[in-house]
Amino acid sequence: MKRIAFLGPAGTVTQESTRHFFAAQQVEYVPFTLISEVYAATLSGDTDFSVIPIENTIEGSVKLHIDTLVEGGELNIQAEWIYPSVQNLIGRRTAGSAGLSGIRKIVSIDVAIAQCRQFLKAELPDVGYQYVSSTAEGVRLVRQSDDPSLAAIGTKLSAELYGLDLLAENITDHDNNYTRFVLVGREKPVLKPTEQQKTTILVTLPEDYPGALHQVLSAFAWRRINLSKIESRPTKKKLGNYYFYIDIEASMDSVLLPAALAEIEAIGCQVRLLGSYPSYGYTSGE
Repeated sequence: MKRIAFLGPAGTVTQESTRHFFAAQQVEYVPFTLISEVYAATLSGDTDFSVIPIENTIEGSVKLHIDTLVEGGELNIQAEWIYPSVQNLIGRRTAGSAGLSGIRKIVSIDVAIAQCRQFLKAELPDVGYQYVSSTAEGVRLVRQSDDPSLAAIGTKLSAELYGLDLLAENITDHDNNYTRFVLVGREKPVLKPTEQQKTTILVTLPEDYPGALHQVLSAFAWRRINLSKIESRPTKKKLGNYYFYIDIEASMDSVLLPAALAEIEAIGCQVRLLGSYPSYGYTSGE
């Protein structure tokens, strides 16, 4: 049985999405407190794969997690999938309570709170916030406390696991709130076939080559290779020195993509392959 590391504790959106993605397989889910620990578990061989959320429709890239992929060094992206981030207000429903009026503090991760601003402003305008490492950690702390004025934002899975009530369902501000997850590891997982393939690379430009980024983009453009994402991140070695994180809608098994990367390297760019992998959208019956 494969072991999959995820950002815990049990009940996070990451675990919920991974359970959905691997619904047809028997796998063991192993929670960790920090995303660096998630990655390190697979790097050391304690787990077979790690699941890392790297982008959200509303909040954009999760920069810390992208940096973890880049700085970790040895693990390749083996697959990606999309999953809806449906948040719920979770707590204790007490007898005689009037709606949500008794809630005084929300315990959750900053990203989840940001995804629910409109609901919180309308329904709980005076509530305070306590920030924690994950949505499920917030639910766990509410469960641990005997204070009915505490509530968390999290998944239905977490409410079920920790024996709490859904005080309000689907409180996210936007219906198109989706998160992109990547599976990293040293081996390729057994997955159902898909025609959608992607490749992710890092490109560091030569310092003494004016117009190098234009040359990089041209290498893809004239071959009609689509880039779905390009993002600059600091190398952390020198002020003003960046690498470019690029998602490409093509496989390294194609004819054109290896030629494009060779052209980029020929002008002095450093190219690092983070993975060439199948890409899956969200379907409720997956």
